[in-house]
Amino acid sequence: MRLLSQLLEGVEVLELQGTEQIMIQHIAMDSREVRPGGMFIAAKGTRSDGHMFIYNAIQNGARVIVCETPPTGLPEEITCVKVIHASKAIGIIAHNFYGKPTEQLKLIGITGTNGKTTVATLLYHLMQDMMGVGAGLISTVEYRVMKKIYPSTHTTPDPISLNRLLAEMVEAGCLYGFMEVSSHAIDQDRVHGLKFSGGVFTNISHDHLDYHGDFLTYIKVKKRFFDELSPDAFAVINVDDPRGEVMVQNCSAKVSKYSLHKLADFKAKVLANEITGLHLRIDDIEMHSRLVGEFNALNLLAAYGAAVCLGIDRHQVIVALSALGPVAGRFDIISHPVSGVHAIVDYAHTPDALEKVLKTLHAIVKSPARLLAVAGCGGDRDKTKRPIMGKIAATMSDITILTSDNPRTENPEHILDMMMEGVESEERAHVYRITDRREAIRTAVRMARKGDTILIAGKGHETYQEINGVKYPFDDKKVVHEALFNDI
Repeated sequence: MRLLSQLLEGVEVLELQGTEQIMIQHIAMDSREVRPGGMFIAAKGTRSDGHMFIYNAIQNGARVIVCETPPTGLPEEITCVKVIHASKAIGIIAHNFYGKPTEQLKLIGITGTNGKTTVATLLYHLMQDMMGVGAGLISTVEYRVMKKIYPSTHTTPDPISLNRLLAEMVEAGCLYGFMEVSSHAIDQDRVHGLKFSGGVFTNISHDHLDYHGDFLTYIKVKKRFFDELSPDAFAVINVDDPRGEVMVQNCSAKVSKYSLHKLADFKAKVLANEITGLHLRIDDIEMHSRLVGEFNALNLLAAYGAAVCLGIDRHQVIVALSALGPVAGRFDIISHPVSGVHAIVDYAHTPDALEKVLKTLHAIVKSPARLLAVAGCGGDRDKTKRPIMGKIAATMSDITILTSDNPRTENPEHILDMMMEGVESEERAHVYRITDRREAIRTAVRMARKGDTILIAGKGHETYQEINGVKYPFDDKKVVHEALFNDI
């Protein structure tokens, strides 16, 4: 429970009708969640405008309305706060309501197209499990408050849920929070009002253009996260990505760079890359990791750099990282001990991620063993990447099976048609299309010979397949395990 005047601290208020001396028991941005004595914040969303539901919120007991355009005829007992940006007001109000949690723990945001989940999860386990320091995690896969696990609803939750979760971390004794920051969250002000102690940039490539419109806009949104870091924060950026330096052009934070190929504050060299893991030299210290691939070498380096910026001893960080395994659905390996067939389940759902994981496998899979790829593209999302991903899958694998991902409301056959547009005629002899994802995975396993490797890309950790608004149970890892150990 907070005074209205406390909640409005830092909010750009244009007009207030009523009194600031009201105790607020509850805040909501959904009129259906409003409780008596609560505050309703009306913001314009991507699907609906909260202003349309102000009277519903009042009927449900709202005592205070925060909005950009106050409606006429509000009851006298209702206090109305007119603000410039309701979406930004939500974040500040939620942060104030939950006791300003990011002033009581160190929050590190990880942003980029690929690698966010792996870097955030590595940092969480490094602190929580290896260093014994209380930590929280907000990721695409799951949310964690020390050892307590919650299912993930969004890569970055809405501002009220987010601040509630951060407050729970503080109450539980967490000293650190590691959080994926999506481009949608930045653009929609979901992280506005939070104080970040540091930020990590992994990379940027073709993704979410259905939402942002074009690549330049996508880059600018990601850059905004670093523009808003405070001078007492740090920024750790990947300078192997050509846009790494762009991210911090207007950044006030202390910038550190990491790289496999350029001069940087944090350097690594891949000494060996095998199906069992990586052998690396990081800042002249050698380490082994169960993670596979050059892209994971960069993820390890990003986590290492962030941990060092947090004041952890370099040797301690490397020892801790060497003990950590892969994240669920990120280069997750299932091997058959008799046939020698390896299946890799990976979340690669962008052209860049798919190319990187296939490039990694090319370096590992030696002739006469073959590389088989099962890949698809999601429905109701960026359509321009479909032919690109079809081309990558076809040119970088010996056998390709294009299949359904999460078709959502689209016809999966239409999605496969678009993927096939990128497949050259000379490649089509080894490209198959099997719409049923379960059958596609089973077919890949049946086609595999001794020593072959199968990549199953696109869904990773997800345990469902979304078709026409319904999420049906589906787990790539379980399906391939059943096919490997039961069907053959």
